[in-house]
Amino acid sequence: MKRNIFILIAACCFLYSSAQTRIECSTSSDLWEAIQHARKSTGTDTLHIHIKPGTYFLTYPIQLTEADTRPIVFEGDPGNKPVISAGKPIGGWWQTTEGWWQTRVTETAQYGWHFEQFYVNGRRATRARTPDKGFYTVENVKEDVHYRGTGRTPLYATQAIMTDSALLTPLKGLTQPEVEQVVARFYHKWDNTTKYLQYALPDSGRFFITGRGMNNWNDIRKGTQFCLENYRGALNAPGEWFLDLDGTLTYIPLPGEDMKTAKCFAPLLEQVVIIRGTEKKPVTDKIFRNIRFAHTANYTSRNGHEPSQVACELDAAIMIDHAQRIALEDCEIEHTGNYAVWIRKQCHNNRVERCFIHDIGGGGVKLGDYWLPDEGDDVTSDNLVENCILRHLGLTFPCAGGVIIFHSAHNKVLHNDICDLRYTGVSVGWVWGYSRNPSHDNEVGFNHIHHIGWGELSDMGAVYTLGIQPGTTVHDNVIHDVWSYDYGGWGLYTDEGSTGITMENNLVYNTKCGGFHQHYGRDNIIRNNIFAWAWLQQLQDSRIEEHRSFTFEHNIVLMERGELIAGRWGNVDMDYNCYYDITGNPITFMQEDRAAWQQKHDQHSVFVDPQFRDAAQFDFRLKSQKVARRIGFRPFDYSRAGVYGSEAWKQKAQMEPELIEAFAKLFR
Repeated sequence: MKRNIFILIAACCFLYSSAQTRIECSTSSDLWEAIQHARKSTGTDTLHIHIKPGTYFLTYPIQLTEADTRPIVFEGDPGNKPVISAGKPIGGWWQTTEGWWQTRVTETAQYGWHFEQFYVNGRRATRARTPDKGFYTVENVKEDVHYRGTGRTPLYATQAIMTDSALLTPLKGLTQPEVEQVVARFYHKWDNTTKYLQYALPDSGRFFITGRGMNNWNDIRKGTQFCLENYRGALNAPGEWFLDLDGTLTYIPLPGEDMKTAKCFAPLLEQVVIIRGTEKKPVTDKIFRNIRFAHTANYTSRNGHEPSQVACELDAAIMIDHAQRIALEDCEIEHTGNYAVWIRKQCHNNRVERCFIHDIGGGGVKLGDYWLPDEGDDVTSDNLVENCILRHLGLTFPCAGGVIIFHSAHNKVLHNDICDLRYTGVSVGWVWGYSRNPSHDNEVGFNHIHHIGWGELSDMGAVYTLGIQPGTTVHDNVIHDVWSYDYGGWGLYTDEGSTGITMENNLVYNTKCGGFHQHYGRDNIIRNNIFAWAWLQQLQDSRIEEHRSFTFEHNIVLMERGELIAGRWGNVDMDYNCYYDITGNPITFMQEDRAAWQQKHDQHSVFVDPQFRDAAQFDFRLKSQKVARRIGFRPFDYSRAGVYGSEAWKQKAQMEPELIEAFAKLFR
């Protein structure tokens, strides 16, 4: 797509001196002029670029390279933050006879600009889809492999997706070019697959997709949920939109919306900021403060999007490589088709602080690269994500996560509020099993992680870990309301090969499949946590190995339904815990009663009321420490979890009551 045909920013003439330390930019200014001045100046003191209130539409991303050696602060007004937009305003609406609205996007027909996200009055509108709510289900799949290659997954294959023919009725009458614009989005286990249809037989309840073959460990199968979007027949509900191949954009308004006065934007660029130094000369000392970044695009290629855990390959609105001491302070990142921030290759001592990250197509913040570096190579380290609000994530890629640490060490994820996403809240490590893992000594503490899953994907944890990670700690987090589609709605989840990780002083409640689960690992320490009100089971261990899997001590487990433990329990050290079922039913350990279990584990554990003040109302403060003293449980102040600062900032972190109520219905 020829993006240089879009909005031109009027450039003003800047008269600078090399010693200048402050530049004012107005809405008609070209920010590049200020950056070029900094690049050419001989000064080494900090240059402050003040961006006045208004909306700045980019024709290409703000780019900083190794040539930008001068320290720079890009700063807006805290009470009226400027908007740096990667989008284009959409106007010129007229009303149709049915009360819908239409406009012509001339660049669609002329230049092939076919955007996939659209925003009306600060709200992400819904691309026309069926069903309008919920999902269809696959009845059967037949795959024909055309070229296998040498890897675990065939390199090229066709899948015939079979479903109830009545569900495909809206596809009838579409021309073949229109069929090829229809997008199928599949929800399977912990992943999503997004594909364009290649052919459809609506009367037979079949359609066909092509690309890489399915992974045998996570395939599309009977029962897989899916939806169809981007075709005219799906346009039928208020808030939906559809962009025709000829550039006709149609929108069905919500009650009271007048498109003649509405503020509408469609995304053009995939990035708003790109910071890219080199291994020998990183970009250093750049601060972005009090700025809103908005309207980045995701464009689906004809190959679609293959499944990838946490959408690991997806880029971000702000991309940072080979950089040090880059900071995002008091910024907002919103309305994206991709991740918000990716601090990727060989980045050190960077910060994301007090940022409001919301309405995101992918996830929040990624640290490090997902490609395993050679042994001895420099990896991203010592970065900070603190006191941020990350909410309404995964709106285009539901499998994306809140904060992801790939091959990266010594990072801190502290005091964030992470909520309303479809998959994992914080993911740490990117090696499956016991092989070399560059991730270690990461800290995940004092976060409030809640209302995740929404019954759409499976195999998730509010905090999820992988591989050997000595020194990694997960502590003082408050985790609640985790609901998966099928299995795997856990609070703390030490997955494949997790080793040397300490999880302590966490409060975990209202999970579907348990407060804690270890798939397999070695020498993890799970201590001094509160696990309460899980539905199916409270605790789970899935593999017995010859070494010690984990130590489970000084924890309190409170339940009223389901089983206490599930899976396979072998080489674990368990003692000095409190287990209590408020229903009064005797606690059993799978097939063993308490006496048989205590011959091997939990010799000093107790089975009494832990004496919380009002656990039914989620008040887990102790009214008496008598039981806590018996098991060596140390009370911790869980009210410290989440964001801190002004009352307005803490209030912004409060999730919308209507969403809390909608999530609560999943537990009923």
